[in-house]
Amino acid sequence: MAASPHALKLTQPTFKSLSTSTAADWEVICDEHRTFFAGLPDRILAHLRLLDSDYGGFPVDRLQHSLQTAELAAAAGCDDEYVVCALLHDIGDTLGSANHPDVAAAILYPYVSEANHWMVKYHGVFQGYNFFHHLGMDRNMRDQYRGTAFYEQTEEFIAKYDDPAFDAEKPKLSLNLFAPLVRRVFEKPVNTIYKTLR
Repeated sequence: MAASPHALKLTQPTFKSLSTSTAADWEVICDEHRTFFAGLPDRILAHLRLLDSDYGGFPVDRLQHSLQTAELAAAAGCDDEYVVCALLHDIGDTLGSANHPDVAAAILYPYVSEANHWMVKYHGVFQGYNFFHHLGMDRNMRDQYRGTAFYEQTEEFIAKYDDPAFDAEKPKLSLNLFAPLVRRVFEKPVNTIYKTLR
């Protein structure tokens, strides 16, 4: 007869509300969290793979667009953090269909600079310059951010890396090329309230 999962873990906390948890409970939780936390890069890479073969009407699938964007940034000499932001900028497409930049920005926020976070968060508005007019929208929506600290960086991200990354004639890229960078950038958060859980 197999033991139940709870019987195997004698230290499993048993509280019914957080307000009744103890320091001993949190030792167990923090140990579990550190193990779970170490797997974050693998979960991110697995989620990026969901974009494979998802064209959404575009000339390339969403994964290849992400990879092409990252490759262009890497080829231009951008640092690892920037390249990972380029890779993940559209990771929110699957679950944040109405606000994909916000999803990507939320994932990246604990690990990247304010400038790179802002760039990812607002890249949708800036990319809109290239197609909003075809939808009856204001292509100059980005102008509301003109004069802000990261306007030029975001404008450059679109022009140099995001906009030209829809090349169906380019040989398919492998996500494995960027896996080491993802692991490096997501190794340790710098912006989080949960500092003791790291």
